[in-house]
Amino acid sequence: MADFRVGRLEQGQTKIRNVPIAVTPEGFWCCPSPAVLQKSLKNHNHQSKSKVSSPLRSRASSLQRTATSTVDKKTHSGSLGSKVVSDDQRCPTSDTAVPAAVSPATVPETPSERPPKPNVDNPQRKISVGFGQPETSDLKVILFGKEGICVRMSVHWNILAENSSFFADKLAVQSPVPCLEVGDCEDVEIYVETVGLMYCKELKHKLIKQSVPRVLRIIKVAESLGFRACIKSCLDYLEAVPWVAEEEENVVSSIQRLQSYGASPLLKRVASDFSDPPNDTLAHIMELVLKSNEDRGRREMKSLVLKLLKENNIWTNGSVNICIELFYSSCRSCMESLLDLFRQASGPGFSDKSLDSKDPVMRHIALEADNLLWLVEILADRHAADEFAVLWAGQHKLAELHSKLPIMSRHLVSSITARLFVGIGKGEILPPRDTRQLLLQVWLQPLIDDYSWLQHGCRSFDRKVVEEGIGQTILTLPLEDQQSILLSWLGSFLKVGDNCPNLQRAFEVWWRRTFIRPYAEHQGINPQSDKS
Repeated sequence: MADFRVGRLEQGQTKIRNVPIAVTPEGFWCCPSPAVLQKSLKNHNHQSKSKVSSPLRSRASSLQRTATSTVDKKTHSGSLGSKVVSDDQRCPTSDTAVPAAVSPATVPETPSERPPKPNVDNPQRKISVGFGQPETSDLKVILFGKEGICVRMSVHWNILAENSSFFADKLAVQSPVPCLEVGDCEDVEIYVETVGLMYCKELKHKLIKQSVPRVLRIIKVAESLGFRACIKSCLDYLEAVPWVAEEEENVVSSIQRLQSYGASPLLKRVASDFSDPPNDTLAHIMELVLKSNEDRGRREMKSLVLKLLKENNIWTNGSVNICIELFYSSCRSCMESLLDLFRQASGPGFSDKSLDSKDPVMRHIALEADNLLWLVEILADRHAADEFAVLWAGQHKLAELHSKLPIMSRHLVSSITARLFVGIGKGEILPPRDTRQLLLQVWLQPLIDDYSWLQHGCRSFDRKVVEEGIGQTILTLPLEDQQSILLSWLGSFLKVGDNCPNLQRAFEVWWRRTFIRPYAEHQGINPQSDKS
């Protein structure tokens, strides 16, 4: 809590400068924004510098004119519906509340008695803003905030004592207490507004138009003042209002310490009573997405779930194994469904059926291929796709049936193979050597056969990335296997050209390893091999 003491404003402490403050019928005053306070501060500094060399008699006359002008402003503004308190109302002439320096009667008449030149470089207590109605108040609270701002509130002893345990304790020290001073106040603006809320019967209505960040500032001051009614109203407001973006973390961190005030319902918005991650809920979400027949909704939800899983890997230890098993269970189910569909589409008489009869099967094939590609992305991001490479390399029957289907229906299946090669080439997927070799033997030729359709029929297909992945996968094998695969590729590339993956960079590395390295080693030269 800020520094607190009971006392009075001594003469010469500060110069009071009043800012028009609107007072509601309930007695609640609206604190000006920091920009208004800073504007008043700048005006005060400018006036102080311009008046240092002026005669004190002129200075006294100027103060009298300012007071008269302020009274006129009050009379004029009364018709607007907001009550503006004048300088005379905010600054009574009693010594217990107002510094003598602001009274024109105390200004010396002779130049020899002029006070010393004020220190404009001193940042302390440069400005004071008055609040409330001094003619009806029986207590003054002076706040000393940052940047030299001083705020004097004319309040009522019974209102503060009834609503604030902090003020009740301080006022019990001495009776009567003419003045309370609060030093080092961190948020003067909200402090004034919170004290003003003590005058309101319906606090909830006053908070409706406030923003969440401002209510969090109010609740912080209300907690320091022991203003329980305000804290309860702020919590009710936060429980009902939506939280936007970063507001959620600020709200949670601010209310965790307010359990005794009934903050638990708010925390239930972001935390459940479950001690373990909701794996059953995730399984249900996965099932809904994988079985959806609506293209746009399925595509958008796959993208969203994938993004959320990438953003935050929250499962650890035993839970991560459960989630990986969930993903692999979905993979096996999709592979079994895809194999059944391939058998159906490659069966006798299927090609003779009408388009209306074949279309559901072809759409289902595309759906299962897209599902597997999505699952591979999830597993690769979690560095858990090694087993998927083993499963895919073992799909001999699926690869055998692949050539029996029209390329328009089957080419999406080859995108799964391409994604695995990209993952291996980037080091995201690390299957054993036998699996890499088998993967190339079983699925490279189907990929080559579908390459033209992949380039033109898949929006997300990146030719350069895929070719780099295939080449790097080949180069991880023993040199004899590299030679066998690359020579087979060379025959296809010389026949179809751009309709085949361009593996020239891998071919160049293999060439150096085969023909240059042995000669360089024999000559005792350090070969710069494996250049790509």
